[in-house]
Amino acid sequence: MTNRHRLINAVLFFAKNTKYCGKIKLFKLLYLLDFEHFRQTGKCVTGFDYQAWKFGPVPVDLMEEWEQLDPDLADVVHIVPEQIVDFTRQTVKAKNEASFDESEFTPRQLRMMRELADKYRDTMSASMIDVTHAQNGAWDKIWQGGKGAHQPIPYDLCIPDDAPEKTILLEVASELAMREASLTAEQLGAN
Repeated sequence: MTNRHRLINAVLFFAKNTKYCGKIKLFKLLYLLDFEHFRQTGKCVTGFDYQAWKFGPVPVDLMEEWEQLDPDLADVVHIVPEQIVDFTRQTVKAKNEASFDESEFTPRQLRMMRELADKYRDTMSASMIDVTHAQNGAWDKIWQGGKGAHQPIPYDLCIPDDAPEKTILLEVASELAMREASLTAEQLGAN
C-alpha cells in the first residue's frame, strides 16, 4: 500500500537534492531507498510495487501517473523536457514554493535518503545501472535476460538467503502487510 504523502516527499527530496533527476534516475533512487530499507527493516519506504523492465526496476504506479501527474504530486514537482544530445530527459524539478516535510520519515529513512542523494547527486542514470542491475540482485533475479520482463520484483529478494536475520525480517514484513491490509479493510468498511 503506497504511503502517498511519504512518496510525494521522497520525490520532492530527490528533485531538490540531486542533479540530472530524470524519470529513470528518480525510479532508481526510489528503488534503492525502498529495497535497502526493506533489507534492513522488513518494510519499504514508499509502498511501491516494482516491476523488472529493460532499463531497470520501475515503480508501476508512478510510471502510470507519469504523463499526467496527480494534482497532489503536481503541486510540488513538474516534469521539464531537456534535450540531452540524442534523447530528451524528463527532468523532475521541484516547484519553488514546495517544502519538504521530513515528519513523514523515520530518522533511518531520512539518513538513507541523504546518503543516496549525496552518493548520486552528480550522477546520471546510466551510471547507476551497475547498482540497480547488479548480478544476483533483486532486479537481475527477475529480469533473467528479458524472460521476466514486466514481472513483479518481490522485496524479499534483496535479503541474501544466508542472512541470519532473513527469517525475522520476513516475519516482520508479513505482520506489517497483514496490519496494513486490516487497516485498509477497516477504512473501506467505515466508508
